Amino acid sequence: MQPLSEDLQENLDRMIVECLENGCVWGLQDSQENWALVGSTDNETIDVIPFWSDRELAQALCNGDWEIYKPVAIEMEEFLDDWLPGMHSDVLMVGVNWSEELEGQEFEPLDLLEEFEAELD
Repeated sequence: MQPLSEDLQENLDRMIVECLENGCVWGLQDSQENWALVGSTDNETIDVIPFWSDRELAQALCNGDWEIYKPVAIEMEEFLDDWLPGMHSDVLMVGVNWSEELEGQEFEPLDLLEEFEAELD
């Protein structure tokens, strides 16, 4: 597996291409089926759900305080049709291919949906 780049745009591009190729995105879920949430660095009243383009990238965060989580795949159709519109309605942001230090871009869900749709066209 290739490590993530220091270039956030490159990590976004990688996420879009790899997720569409593989047919899924990866999130982190605990044993109670709760998804990993992180406070936004841009707005302290909003939470972010991070997602990755590869299982190993997600797995890399499952240690320390995050050892309660395990990577779970979400099919692309469900992610694009249900998750992103639902996250927009719930006022949540999307984290894209974050590093092990929880650093990376935060997207408004509908903006990320547009990025995927532009690649699909």
